[in-house]
Amino acid sequence: MTDTPLAERRSETRRRVFKGGVITFNGAGVDCTVRNISNRGAALDVANAAMIPPRFSLAIKADDFVARCRMVWNNGQRVGIAFD
Repeated sequence: MTDTPLAERRSETRRRVFKGGVITFNGAGVDCTVRNISNRGAALDVANAAMIPPRFSLAIKADDFVARCRMVWNNGQRVGIAFD
C-alpha cells in the first residue's frame, strides 16, 4: 500500500458533478449518483455497494453516455470505477 493520496495517483483530474445514472448488469438496473468523472473513471454513490458486481455498464441519460466499467474500490455507499 502507498501513502500517496488517491487523488495524486490518478492519471487524470476528475470533474465534480451531480448526475443521475443507472448501473446495469444481468438485466438488472441500480440507480446511482455520479459524483465525479474523468475520461478514465468516476465515483458513484449507491444505496448498497455490495449489490454491484465487479463489471457492469453505466448509463448517464442526461449526457447520452453509456460505458462498460469495472469496480476499482468501494466503501459501502460509494464506488470508484474505471471505464473499460
